[in-house]
Amino acid sequence: MATLELQGELQQAFTKVHQPREGAWSGHITMAGGAQLQVPLPPRYTELTPEETALAIARAKERLGSRLVISGHHYQREEVIRWADFRGDSFKLCKDAAARPDADYIVFCGVHFMAESADILSAPHQKVILPDLHAGCSMADMADIDQVEEAWDALQEVCAGQRIIPITYMNSAANLKAFVGRNGGAVCTSSNARKIMEWALKPIDDGGAGGEKLLFFPDQHLGRNTALLEMGFKPEDCVVWNPFEDLGGQDEATLRRAPILLWKGHCSVHGTFMPIHVDNIRKRYPGIKVVVHPECIYEVVTKADAYGSTEKIKHIIEAGQPGEVFAVGTEINLVSRLAQENPDKTVVCLNPNVCVCSTMYRVDGPHLLWVLENLLEAHVVNQIVVPEPIASQAKLALQRMLDIA
Repeated sequence: MATLELQGELQQAFTKVHQPREGAWSGHITMAGGAQLQVPLPPRYTELTPEETALAIARAKERLGSRLVISGHHYQREEVIRWADFRGDSFKLCKDAAARPDADYIVFCGVHFMAESADILSAPHQKVILPDLHAGCSMADMADIDQVEEAWDALQEVCAGQRIIPITYMNSAANLKAFVGRNGGAVCTSSNARKIMEWALKPIDDGGAGGEKLLFFPDQHLGRNTALLEMGFKPEDCVVWNPFEDLGGQDEATLRRAPILLWKGHCSVHGTFMPIHVDNIRKRYPGIKVVVHPECIYEVVTKADAYGSTEKIKHIIEAGQPGEVFAVGTEINLVSRLAQENPDKTVVCLNPNVCVCSTMYRVDGPHLLWVLENLLEAHVVNQIVVPEPIASQAKLALQRMLDIA
């Protein structure tokens, strides 16, 4: 019965937002707890041809002028990334958008946690917009605030007397960044994870956080690769915490001993790259250089010639010599773009069967056009707002990262 009542409420809400009326409308339905549902686009947007959509976006962007800045993550599809004023990884885009204080609107073509970070770091008058509210991140969803707080309480009890520093990857929800902020930790990115992890374990007198161990979430692979390949730790120093098992699936002695506690989370795209892909690509292209993202599993990263963030991968390819051949282990949209933008080199995907990031792919031309045309009519749709005190606590964790890195 509750399900039928909910369906009825949703149907009424969908009907209401599509009825003609005066004033602005939100473009989404807000459910209990603040969750938002993306409303269907009006048929006009889905019926346009790609050419018509592109022409309309160009006109809207020109009319909005300096009031608008569009940020596009490297993993966005071509029909979207072509309109970006800034391209980059999640944190670079947040900083780039914040560097445009003249812009009233920041349209973030990426996923939800990126738009949240942009809202936290942007000026008070700026409004951050996510073209499709369903553009989330499966990795970020693998650690929710209730699970993390339960793990934290358990670790405080089991590891009493030991100072634990929480570190969250940029790919996490704002409430997890806030948790880290109020518990003395910091955010990290794939490019500065080593600096942040070293800071967490460095004595306070030396400018560190004074931690004896750290809890790293939500991506176990970035934490493990950083600890083993860059910080001198051994495999036995890294212990995985499974949030669906008592004490994370570990015994108390192991938790007290291990300096690196890794949340059992991963990227669904980077997790598709396997060691056999490296072996096969080397057989097919003798002398090829393999470059992968540190969200890949340890066994893949150690077989690669280089690894790094999307920005670093891009730089490696661009700095390569004409005629060089690269196999790249990351999302296919970026790999394809690197191949197109570096015609003097051969750039292929490490896994020929890799799929796009399905959540990142939700942002498309029609959704971008929809939010822009609403802005032309002074309607702000799909605005992302991080409430207090989450915003200030999350900003504290982000600021610590900036100060450290």
